[in-house]
Amino acid sequence: MENQSRVFAAILPAAGRESAGNEAELGLEVRAANRHSNRGREVQVTGTAEVCCPADRASVRVSVGSSKGSVNEATDSVSRRLEYILQAVRQHGVSDKDASVRRFLHREAEQYRMDAEVVVTFSDFEKMEQVCRVLLEKLDKSVCVGTPQFYHSAECLSRLRRRACVSAVENAQQKACEVSQLLEQTLGSPLLIREEETKEWRSEDDEEGGGGQGAAPLPYLPCRPTFTASSRVSVSFSLRDKGRKKL
Repeated sequence: MENQSRVFAAILPAAGRESAGNEAELGLEVRAANRHSNRGREVQVTGTAEVCCPADRASVRVSVGSSKGSVNEATDSVSRRLEYILQAVRQHGVSDKDASVRRFLHREAEQYRMDAEVVVTFSDFEKMEQVCRVLLEKLDKSVCVGTPQFYHSAECLSRLRRRACVSAVENAQQKACEVSQLLEQTLGSPLLIREEETKEWRSEDDEEGGGGQGAAPLPYLPCRPTFTASSRVSVSFSLRDKGRKKL
């Protein structure tokens, strides 16, 4: 902790300056300076913290398609599979608002082509694996299940940033408490808390395989990223003598 010194000066009325206006003005300056100089002893410390969290959301893209000689045949073939996909999603507790559907009909030479996709957002990754397995088992080659794309929700990132700041303040308080004990003082209430620096970065989980002993990552295993937030705060606490009684 850098040593800091403060100097307070008060200008007293000079002899001969007897006007009421000058006395009132100078009196305010003197009282303000005296009040500030009576500020108790304090300790200023910094605290840092890093908090990380894996992705809490994943989206899976499921696509189906059909080419038929008529529009009705193409749409009916795709619609039946779409209904099965949505039914499987609902049966695993995923709400309709977390599943979006897109359809596109076009013509290829003498046939009509209907393509459709369902994008499902999961917060329960075990249910996500179950849904993907069911769709692959039941629909086989008539469906294409994409690789899950993991990401962090806005709520998750907001909580992470708050946790980093709060943890940094807790670390600063612990540091100040130990310093006050060393100086045989009692740590008082905080006088100022300022967050001076924040950093954030995203990293892929198990980038080096995670298995140890040179194990290579599985090529088809989806990578779950982690997000890290760091915070550095500056906190000032008042100090009191241990023997001083509270008023």
